[in-house]
Amino acid sequence: MNPKAAQLLGLAMRARKVITGEEMVLQAVRSGQARLVLLAADASENTAKKVQDKCSYYGVSCVTTSDRYSLGHAIGKDGRVTVAVTDGKLAESIQRLLT
Repeated sequence: MNPKAAQLLGLAMRARKVITGEEMVLQAVRSGQARLVLLAADASENTAKKVQDKCSYYGVSCVTTSDRYSLGHAIGKDGRVTVAVTDGKLAESIQRLLT
């Protein structure tokens, strides 16, 4: 993961603009809270498909990043497979850095 993007993700976490955990992320996508979903490249096929399908249906950007440990490390937690950013500006900046 790009160090700048990881830094912004950490900032978003401290600002309480991050949702983690598969079910919580899917709920955020459904309710329109999620602006960007980050998916670990080592997520199970089933999880990856579920998250990507939900994101495309609700029109939320979904970016696949490095592995679950660097994604978790960026927000100061253990391994995380899915992370949703709820702040529009932060999501935009992180997405720009990752694509």
